[in-house]
Amino acid sequence: METRKVFLVGAGPGDPELLTLKAARVLRSADVVLHDDLVSAEVLALIPPQAQVINVGKRCGMKSTPQEEINKLLVQYGLMGLQVVRLKGGDPFIFGRGGEELETLQQAGIEVEIIPGITAALGVAAGTQIPLTHRELSSTLILVTGNSRNAEHIANWPDALPSNATIVVYMPGHQLFPLQQRLLSSGVAPETPCAIISGATSETEQVHLTVVANLLAAPQLSAPRLLVVGEVVRFAESRQLRKQFNDFSVGTQYSEVSPNTGENPA
Repeated sequence: METRKVFLVGAGPGDPELLTLKAARVLRSADVVLHDDLVSAEVLALIPPQAQVINVGKRCGMKSTPQEEINKLLVQYGLMGLQVVRLKGGDPFIFGRGGEELETLQQAGIEVEIIPGITAALGVAAGTQIPLTHRELSSTLILVTGNSRNAEHIANWPDALPSNATIVVYMPGHQLFPLQQRLLSSGVAPETPCAIISGATSETEQVHLTVVANLLAAPQLSAPRLLVVGEVVRFAESRQLRKQFNDFSVGTQYSEVSPNTGENPA
């Protein structure tokens, strides 16, 4: 039987309108789709009704499909001559284990095509209006993860982070003390602004603005979360102030007061 391609497809950060045209086209012709738990219902609706759809998502603290089982399923369906789509949130090659799946498929002699997606860091940048780089503020962008096979992953960070760096931490978790200490020991100033973003680009998006020194007091926003650290976060602060001002209703009904007596007119 002819072996067809397996597509590793990025579904983007949450907003279904950020899915690429190529990803949508491939989904519409899929025979089998193995998808992450966080892929939106609007994106999943593009899958043809006759296709087999398998949720292989991973959520912290919840039952999930081991990566080894996902690899096995990809090879199994790929060898059956079906058009297989592995649909991932964000981009397959940015903390999406796409490299592990690519390696497994290549070793099995299965052709693979990668369709990139908008990674969560870029979705957050757009949604919160935080420019990840800026000629005057940030010429270095660092993407790291708070979730790794290596329990000492934080210790693998550089000993000294550039003062003009923007740091984006994927899956920072709720226990922020080790992360805060690593930032401080790497030279990040305590007053450096940072933002915790939950559900980026989705209708349930939440943003908490703070500084590194106050990270431990941050609310526990629901997953998926990102942490952005750097001077560029101040752009989000300005946006938040404008939003608060605009949300103040200039049409609020006040009781009319007489300028002379200070009393309500009859």
